[in-house]
This record gives sequence, structure tokens and C-alpha cells, in this order.
Amino acid sequence: MTADVWLPIPPDEIDGLPEGPEYRFWNGGETFPADPADCAFYVVPYMKPSPLCVRPLPRMSHVEVVQTLSAGIDHVEPGLGHLPPGVRLCNARGVHEASTGELTLALILASLRGVPDFVRAQDRGEWLGGFRPALADKNVLIVGYGAIGAAIEDRLVPFEVARVARVARSERTTARGPVRPLTELPALLPEADVVILSTPLTETTRGLAGADFLSRMKDGALLVNVARGQVVDTKALLAELETGRITAALDVTDPEPLPREHPLWRAPGVLISPHVGGPTSAFLPRAKRLLVDQLNRYVNREPLRNVILTTGASTG
Repeated sequence: MTADVWLPIPPDEIDGLPEGPEYRFWNGGETFPADPADCAFYVVPYMKPSPLCVRPLPRMSHVEVVQTLSAGIDHVEPGLGHLPPGVRLCNARGVHEASTGELTLALILASLRGVPDFVRAQDRGEWLGGFRPALADKNVLIVGYGAIGAAIEDRLVPFEVARVARVARSERTTARGPVRPLTELPALLPEADVVILSTPLTETTRGLAGADFLSRMKDGALLVNVARGQVVDTKALLAELETGRITAALDVTDPEPLPREHPLWRAPGVLISPHVGGPTSAFLPRAKRLLVDQLNRYVNREPLRNVILTTGASTG
């Protein structure tokens, strides 16, 4: 049996890969590059549907590491039950912070300053003046304060926001200030002018931004979702948007891709981008650096980075 490494990037395009493993290129094609049973390190294809990503897992009887190139792992979780105990699942912390942080600020600024209206007016040859809200002096609430949430706050600082509140699953203190637990959301939501969702999709966060959450947002507030579409209850969001009470900027939706006839496309006060928080020119250099580092650690039997869980390990 060989020790294969499956990569969704051609190995000859990645400088610094360690010698030893047999590198196989597979980015979701119909035919596997080799016997999945020989795969020891599986790098999951990026931005591919979940069924495709998990398709080889039932046959990967000797795999030791499953590495995603996304921050979220929800797309591979359905296949983890097929894996033997002891498999380490690692995410791509460090790869997407720059791109997602940029897009988050772009969505906020475009929504507040009315850029979509300007684009439509330009198409009509219309000079659309008027008074618009600024990001300066706003209270911002970040729900989900991992590496991406922290990167978003780093990019908020130069915009002279009044205050940033941080919420995550567990309470803690960071260099920028306290991180509050999810249980404090009801008290924090009414104070926020901008609410940013950057949390992983878990059973706790699925539908988190539902009717109660949205009803607690202040009049005129902006909801920004760069997490996963299922973190927001789409029906509840549509109900709020139709009243004009709040607005939204969404890089992710539920369902996704959003069908052509879905009412969310035409809801007032919503800006939609098609899940482009991660795939930018910043992705490949950072993804390659992560893979080179992880594979060198793996070959040298050093601790891996970004281990989210180990199959068969007790969670209690």
C-alpha cells in the first residue's frame, strides 16, 4: 500500500511539498486518481458540493488526515461517520481571513452608502444624489469571533466605528476586548447598527438569526451574513425585509445557489453576493502555504495545525 496524498491543486504547482508521499491530483472528477483505500491525507476539493466532497470517504479506509480548504467543515461532516477512528479533520484557518474580511467591509460600505442604487442609476444615466449613512460612529456586533471575526474587526478599526461588540460560543477576553457568550445576544442586538454573522454552522447556530433574533435588531440596522446561509431563517428575514425595518447584505443564502425566482432576489433593502467571500486572488497563495506546512508536519510526525476534531474521540 502506498501513502497517497490527494490534492485539489496540481502538485507541480505547489513549491515545497515534502518528499515521500505519492501526490495525486483530484478536484472532484468522476474518476478517482487512485484507490481511495491508499489515501493517507485527503485535501477536500474547494467550493464543491458536499456530496462530491464526501464521495471518496467511505472507501478511504486508511486515511489519517482530512484537510479542508474552507474555514467551515459542515460540507464534510456528513461523511465523517464512514471514517475509521483517529482521523484528524483540519480546517483552513489562516487562508480566508483576508478575503472574507475585505468582502465583509465591501458589503457593509456598499449597503450603507447605497452603491447598488448608484449602479442602477448609472445604467439609467441618472445622477442620484442624497444623504446616506456612514459606517463611522456606528455600533457593530460581530457574531462568531474566530479568526475571520477577528480579521473583520481589524478592518473595521480605521473606519472610526463607535463600538464593536463580540459574541462567540464561549466567553473569553482578547487583546481587543471581551468576547461575550451567545446567551447575551438578546441584550446586545438592540444596540447594534450593523450585525455581522461570521459563525461556523453548527446545530447551535443553525437558524440562529430567526424571527426572535431579527425582531430584536434596531430599526434601520443592517444584517451582514458571511457565515453560512442556514445560520439565517430565510422566511423570517424576508418578513423583516418586506417591512423595510432592517436591511441585509448576504454573501450566503439558504437555499444556495439562490434560485432565479426566489423572492429574496427582489426583497427591498437586500444586497446579495454569490458566496465569494473566499475565492479571490488571495486564496491560492495562502492555501498552498497551508498545505506545504501541514504536509511537512505530517511527514515529520509533528503536530498538525487547525485540528477541529478527531474521529472516534469523545466529545464529552
